[in-house]
Amino acid sequence: MNHHFPLPEGGELLLHRYPKTARHGLQAWEAADEYIINELTTQEWDHSAPLLIINDAFGALTLALHQYQPYSLTDSRVAELALATNAHDNKIEQSWQLLSSLSPWPNTEPAPGLVLLKLPKTKALLEYQLAFLSQIIGPQTQVIAAAKAKEIHTSTLALFERYLGPTHTSLAWKKARLIFSKRDPQLPASPLPEPLAWPLPKSDFTIYNHASVFSRSNLDIGARFLLEHLPSKQSGTMVDLGCGNGVLGLMALAQNPQAHVTFVDESYMAIASAELNVHTNLPQALLPEHQPRAQFLVNNCLDGIASDSINWVICNPPFHQQHAITDHVAWQMLVDAKRVLATGGQLLLVANRHLDYHHKLMRLFGNQQLVASNHKFVILNATQTS
Repeated sequence: MNHHFPLPEGGELLLHRYPKTARHGLQAWEAADEYIINELTTQEWDHSAPLLIINDAFGALTLALHQYQPYSLTDSRVAELALATNAHDNKIEQSWQLLSSLSPWPNTEPAPGLVLLKLPKTKALLEYQLAFLSQIIGPQTQVIAAAKAKEIHTSTLALFERYLGPTHTSLAWKKARLIFSKRDPQLPASPLPEPLAWPLPKSDFTIYNHASVFSRSNLDIGARFLLEHLPSKQSGTMVDLGCGNGVLGLMALAQNPQAHVTFVDESYMAIASAELNVHTNLPQALLPEHQPRAQFLVNNCLDGIASDSINWVICNPPFHQQHAITDHVAWQMLVDAKRVLATGGQLLLVANRHLDYHHKLMRLFGNQQLVASNHKFVILNATQTS
């Protein structure tokens, strides 16, 4: 696997995905990253104005352009950790400032001179980010977006024209393509899209979902199945790991009034959604303030959570990282669950039935139990015995 990201004029960066492991064997950048960096050698842009980089997955763009002291905006805590780790490996001192996906543009800064945008996975997040840009960029700002050519459609370009202004694309290079857009001063700034809301079936709850949340327009079918088998009338500590909009943890709070639930996800918008859902549907779980029953943590899996401290981990694990299909994130979740569970603590997860979680749990815990299954999913339980 190539870990050397080529820079113009013969330089290179050593880049790894985060966490650094040989399990996934995936490269930490795309041809689209290379295309952007090469394109900038032919572009004139205002170096005195801020540089804004959006959705830099593992730090390729931010590190390649670190001398310009960019702002790096992401929804991903893992992306932030990847950037820090790759900077350390390349002996690059931090010169950039981080912005989360829900952060405002610093009011002390002028409009960016250049915006580099890697297209996000979802149209909803792209619309949110284009609306954000419509509020902060000016007619002199250059916007360059990039993605695999197959991910750029006529409808994609229409969104750029709707929110920003005149837009055109480059030729394809290594199956990647660039989008160039300029701000039309005649277009009004767009308001940021509100979280999408829908009623949770078989409850009185309303679920709110920010733009980047997985399955934001309806209840994920895996979560729907797991909701039927959540523990009830338990006390102690629970974790909704990879919580997304927090629907599993929300119902765990409702069904276990003596329990404390920590919502954990690497997405800032996911945690904001989970917190909004608890605040809206179970505000009593946030009181009293000195000992609320719900806590919210933007985190890489269970980093920093004490070993042997949790009674239940509830999980609907992902099978991808960014655009790549991989099980290494799910494997890390299981390993972390094993570490944080107290003796007698239990892991409860839902997964596609064709995935080999039975053997993964046996390998880690030495036990596993089938709780329920249907034509697509299995719900499995493993107990911490030591």
